Amino acid sequence: MFVNLHHNSKFIKMAIKKQFIKSKPVCKVSFTVENKDAQSVAVVGDFNNWNAEEGQLPKLKNGSFKATFEIPSGNSYEFRYFIDGTFENEAEADDQKWNDFAGAENSVLVL
Repeated sequence: MFVNLHHNSKFIKMAIKKQFIKSKPVCKVSFTVENKDAQSVAVVGDFNNWNAEEGQLPKLKNGSFKATFEIPSGNSYEFRYFIDGTFENEAEADDQKWNDFAGAENSVLVL
């Protein structure tokens, strides 16, 4: 499901898709951000040590950004999108959680 967010006077669509792997304790999680005006998009969180380089979403020909990551299942992870230097939450995340270090709410992914 895509969610529209208002960001810097532009609408952004975001989506998460989960595919649990029966043969190993991981989930393939696809993150999609539709924002043709963005220069760079990354997903950062507990699952990649908040590293934007590791969470980079390549830009597709249609202008959206998308990548799939194998993330260990059986846990929950705080995360956010990093779009052109600005943090954005995923409105359709499994939950939102206040983070004192960030001084803001983070999205939560439950696997």
